[in-house]
Amino acid sequence: MGALDYLSNFCTVTSTSVRSRRKPMQTVEIKVKMDCDGCERRVKNSVKHMKGVKTVEVNRKQSRVTVTGYVDPNHVLKRIKSTGKRAEFWPYIPYNLVSYPYVSQAYDKRAPAGYVKNVVQAVSAPNATDERITHLFSDDNPNACSIM
Repeated sequence: MGALDYLSNFCTVTSTSVRSRRKPMQTVEIKVKMDCDGCERRVKNSVKHMKGVKTVEVNRKQSRVTVTGYVDPNHVLKRIKSTGKRAEFWPYIPYNLVSYPYVSQAYDKRAPAGYVKNVVQAVSAPNATDERITHLFSDDNPNACSIM
């Protein structure tokens, strides 16, 4: 047994299994300031030809680029920055997902309509059941009378 184990160590190939590991499918959202059609086209073309990219959506009105595919988010950000544009990961979340949208540093005048900044204070803790219970009995809830 000892001789077979010793010889099997020479036959084992470990480097190919590491290379074949595939990145997970993910969506990367990046905020990029784009002023004209040329800027939009330059940003889209820089990302479109990356390995693993499936779709690229550019929304100039929101200054948002959405890339879907088997890509590394840092590589996408670096590729967009190479066009000369200032870029950062999308810092906003939808307004309706936040419990406290007017907490300091969450409300941003430059945010697109319906979005606020993603800060820790704006999102309620998952174990905060008392606020969900008080919402059940508020005047804003149309089903409050049926619970009582």
